[in-house]
Amino acid sequence: MSEAPSPQLLEHIRRQRRHTLELLTVCAVGLVPWTILLAFTLPSGYTVRQWRTTWVGFDVLLLLAMAATALLGWRRHRGVVVAAVSTGALLVCDAWFDVSLALGTPDVWWSAALAVCVELPLAGFLIHRVLGMVNCPALKRRACTTGITGGDAAFASSPAPKCPGRGRGR
Repeated sequence: MSEAPSPQLLEHIRRQRRHTLELLTVCAVGLVPWTILLAFTLPSGYTVRQWRTTWVGFDVLLLLAMAATALLGWRRHRGVVVAAVSTGALLVCDAWFDVSLALGTPDVWWSAALAVCVELPLAGFLIHRVLGMVNCPALKRRACTTGITGGDAAFASSPAPKCPGRGRGR
């Protein structure tokens, strides 16, 4: 059994968490007027010069995120949490852009079908699995023994405990 972290380390972790949350709060508040400004000032149409580069680049990013998620999952590395959430977010973005950019064209039906049948279910599955890992009883026990609560418990020391699947089929 490892020894409990020092009070200085715990305070450092709490301070970093607080600063991160403050930064995210300021960004979220600042995004409101920016979004309103864009809603009123952006043109409804725009000619794109690098359409192929944009979409191929995005799909390469999505491929790398999926591959990282798979690799980290196979290695049982705790970084799989970040990779899976990133992959899920990219899948939601892919679905959104595919459908919204195809509105008013015959391609909208294909885009919507792909979003509803593939991209969004896979994103939901990944997010669901991450929530299962974050709520893992082994992590909660670890938080109790180290005195660190919340998301900080999963990253307080190395390596993270392996959480066996719960329920049927896992």
